[in-house]
Amino acid sequence: MLRLCAWLCLAISGAAFAEDGAFAPRLEQEEVRIPAHGGRYFLSATILRPPGGGPYGAVVLNHGTPGSASGRARESSDLLLNAAAVFARRGYVVVMPLRRGFGATGGEFAEDPGSCANPDYRRGEEAASDDVMAAYEFARALPYVDRKRMILAGQSAGGIVAIYTAGARSPEGLVAVLSFAAGRGGNPDFRPGVPCAVEPVAKLLESVGRSVKAPVLLHYAENDLYFNAQTSRLWYERFSAAGARAEYVLQPRFGRDGHYIFSEEPGVRYWLPAVERFLGRHGVPFERLEESGAGATFRAPLPAADPG
Repeated sequence: MLRLCAWLCLAISGAAFAEDGAFAPRLEQEEVRIPAHGGRYFLSATILRPPGGGPYGAVVLNHGTPGSASGRARESSDLLLNAAAVFARRGYVVVMPLRRGFGATGGEFAEDPGSCANPDYRRGEEAASDDVMAAYEFARALPYVDRKRMILAGQSAGGIVAIYTAGARSPEGLVAVLSFAAGRGGNPDFRPGVPCAVEPVAKLLESVGRSVKAPVLLHYAENDLYFNAQTSRLWYERFSAAGARAEYVLQPRFGRDGHYIFSEEPGVRYWLPAVERFLGRHGVPFERLEESGAGATFRAPLPAADPG
């Protein structure tokens, strides 16, 4: 049985939201359990959303994959909460599921592709996609969500599974895919910037590039220590050549490791303008909200921050 927790008011401050200023609406947070695979298990998930009845668009935001079992056990939606609030303050309900084998969801790690010498990424992504689709359908059923304005998003392995789900599952109502530092097989301690299986990931992206219908943004930073620019550009080119409507953004260097440009607060000023331009080109609403007596209302976006 689905267990809903009480609504919480979320007060967030800091560099990530300086651009929202005093006009930012209060956000609401909820912890839920989402039934998956016919109710055989439940996904722990966090919902962050604007106040009021909407209808709002929805973003299913997917986490990455730490390399160790202990790291996967510590996975939490809190790591993406700052980025999620940016979307919520632009009129989106953000659902952040923890997939099987991660954090509070627990259970068996289902998306292990096997040996780096001969990985089966399709098997891994198919398992991960099962959980993403459970969260996606849950989000579409929420009474305050616009079922025709859905976005899949994710960081690192979460970015790959967002793309895979868009192509392999063709989710109803999907209008865009936002993929940040997407990839598999990276190990910055062993070969910084060069993942162990570049070609298998390229082939996977080729296969889903033929069927993905929604526009896709692939966003990276120059100093990504998991996937260097040569690798990420190759993946984009193979994905795009297969027929996907994809755009590639390579941001300037960010911090010590650009792989975390999306999740770290100061990175917002880099990736947010790219997202605004991308969604604007494809006619996807992304206006900022402001407080009003009735809850939250839309207002026109301000000029994008300088990404330099």
